[in-house]
Amino acid sequence: MKKYMATKKTIRKAVFPVAGLGTRFLPATKASPKEMLPIVDKPLIQYAAEEAVAAGIEQLIFVTSSSKGAIENHFDKNQELEDELEQRGKYDLLAMAKNVVPEGVSCIYIRQPEALGLGHAVLCAKPVVGDEPFAVMLADDLINGEELPCLSQMVQIYEKQQTSVIAVEEISQKDTEKYGIIEPEELYEGVLKINHIIEKPSPEQAPSNLGVVGRYLFTPKIFNYLENLGKGAGGEIQLTDAIAKLLVEEQVLACQFKGTRYDCGSKLGYLIATVDYALQHPNLSEGFKKHLRNVKKICQ
Repeated sequence: MKKYMATKKTIRKAVFPVAGLGTRFLPATKASPKEMLPIVDKPLIQYAAEEAVAAGIEQLIFVTSSSKGAIENHFDKNQELEDELEQRGKYDLLAMAKNVVPEGVSCIYIRQPEALGLGHAVLCAKPVVGDEPFAVMLADDLINGEELPCLSQMVQIYEKQQTSVIAVEEISQKDTEKYGIIEPEELYEGVLKINHIIEKPSPEQAPSNLGVVGRYLFTPKIFNYLENLGKGAGGEIQLTDAIAKLLVEEQVLACQFKGTRYDCGSKLGYLIATVDYALQHPNLSEGFKKHLRNVKKICQ
């Protein structure tokens, strides 16, 4: 009798929960989604989408609300703009406009009918994700990977271990109430086994100073727990609570990614990211450095 090996599944789909109201950036986000806030010359959501595509993602699944039409428009074709750029001979800009979504990558939009939390947003994507492993990416966590983008680092771990992987980084102990915090057990360099996870514990209750940030790779089993979760912290369906239940059934790993994360959900983090990315921009860096030197003189 033939024995069949289980087929390894690759990550082809990424879910982007983008239905939030972005209240910390009001009034800028009254009519425009926070994910469309630009870091120099690209919106946050495009940086996240490019990171996903670099990791081999083929379907970008956006969980949206009625106020997020700008995101759909950004990833859609704009024939009028393309025709105008072509007529003016601005072929570099034309290439940028055409390649927001590379060939072979599709965009799917799902409405989140109620703002019931991150866990609920991920659950809304189940009909499209199906029985496949998938990524979840929070665009307001902008991560500049060192050698590889953060999600690519995580995919490498998934391909080796075939189990859920979550990105974590060391945070200040006083900030544990802002994060999901893990209880880790080291497996090998940069990879930890998660023994326990808790949502927004006080510094005294936190099992470590390793906070979960906005990159996740899940096996489809996570949906089993999201479907049966009650409301958790803040009266919302918490993704962290589902991860805690998943831990009982299967191993979940943490990736201490190599790179710099910018919390662009906060105004200060957003400003820091803008400065750092401007300093790395091929066309702007020299002029911007000169400006910052002048600012430094004024501030002294």
